[in-house]
Amino acid sequence: MEGSDVVAIVVVVLIGLPWLVLHYMTKWKTAATLTNDDETMLEELYQLARRLDERIDTVERLVAADNPDFHALRVLPSRSDDDDTLSELDQLRQLTKNKAKTGRTAK
Repeated sequence: MEGSDVVAIVVVVLIGLPWLVLHYMTKWKTAATLTNDDETMLEELYQLARRLDERIDTVERLVAADNPDFHALRVLPSRSDDDDTLSELDQLRQLTKNKAKTGRTAK
C-alpha cells in the first residue's frame, strides 16, 4: 500500500465513520420529537375534533327529537361512554402540558 492510501483509510475510519454515525444519531433524535408547529397543529386538530363531536351530538339529538323512530348510533342519553375517548385525550393533553411546563421551568 502506498502512503496516500493509508492516509485516506485512516481519515475515513477516524473522521468519516464517526461523523456519519453522529449525523444520523442527531437526525433520529430530532425526528423523534414534536416541533412547536406539530404541537400547535395537534392542538388545533384536537379542538376541531371536539367541536365536531359536539355538533354531531347536537344533530343526533335534534333528529331524535323530531323522529321518534330514529336510533342514534353514537349518542345515547345519559351515557358517559360516548365521550370516553375525548376524555382520555383531555387527560393526555393535560399531562403533556404539565410535563412541558415543568420541563421549561426546570431549564
